[in-house]
Amino acid sequence: MPHVIVKLYPGRDEGTLNKLANEIMKNVVSIAGCEEKVVSVAIEEVDPSDWPETVYKPDIMEKEETLIIKPGYNPFE
Repeated sequence: MPHVIVKLYPGRDEGTLNKLANEIMKNVVSIAGCEEKVVSVAIEEVDPSDWPETVYKPDIMEKEETLIIKPGYNPFE
């Protein structure tokens, strides 16, 4: 607790992904008031052509009630 999953397009190098994960972890610790040892961060790279069906539809459209920040685009429109 907590576990953060970041889904993004491929193309970033390992150093950038590690920096992203570490900065997310630091912010979670600071804001949520928990210890580093309980935070996990996963990064899933998703091909742009798969994004609408594998990310946008199941994680955004079908879970709209859980979104705190909503995207300003819709690939289905």
